[in-house]
Amino acid sequence: MSELHQKIDQVRAVLANAVRDYAPVIFANSLGAEDMVLTDLIDKYQPDIEMFSLDTGRLPQETYDLMQEVRAHYSVPLQIFFPDARRIEEYVAQNGVNGFYDSVELRKSCCHIRKVEPLRRALSGKRAWITGMRREQAPTRGVLQVSAFDVENGLQKFNPLLDWSNADVWEYIKQYEVPYNKLHDRFYPSIGCAPCTRAITPGEDIRSGRWWWEDTQNKECGLHVNKITPIKQV
Repeated sequence: MSELHQKIDQVRAVLANAVRDYAPVIFANSLGAEDMVLTDLIDKYQPDIEMFSLDTGRLPQETYDLMQEVRAHYSVPLQIFFPDARRIEEYVAQNGVNGFYDSVELRKSCCHIRKVEPLRRALSGKRAWITGMRREQAPTRGVLQVSAFDVENGLQKFNPLLDWSNADVWEYIKQYEVPYNKLHDRFYPSIGCAPCTRAITPGEDIRSGRWWWEDTQNKECGLHVNKITPIKQV
């Protein structure tokens, strides 16, 4: 058995255990390369896992194109959650449409309105959620576990691709012809909102295109807060 197939089997086991022990389970699909791998695996092996994505209102067109492709390609419905329009209006009135460039505090406030609050609505009533986070993506993700209790959101959190490399992700995508965001072909390894994402150059860290004007240690949006206790391996 190849190394990739061993990793696939490990992911399948994590997904099966999540459903067995924590149903109802939902998958937070960012529509990045890693999450498209999970989309494909969930659709094949655990279609009872629900799936959602966050539409922040500032996504690139390529991400919307992929949303539509996922809808056509997979049987698991992709639910879309939106930010509160009134909160967005208040933020823009106070800080301007691009106020998030002015400080880390304003950027995180924007992320909270557009991402964190809709995430909490998406997770409401669930006992576990699944993400495509990987350790090598960022320094802030080095302490993650495959399974741990998410104190911030009050449910179990699973990261089935935690030890996958970027090469593993793309080997899977190519081998199984998985749809992916076409911005990846233009050197966007990590894709978020359009004004907060840029292409990178060879040799740059894969997360360097996200909030590139900030210090590396600040590069999280608040969706993944590392308050976990106790660790429960599966």
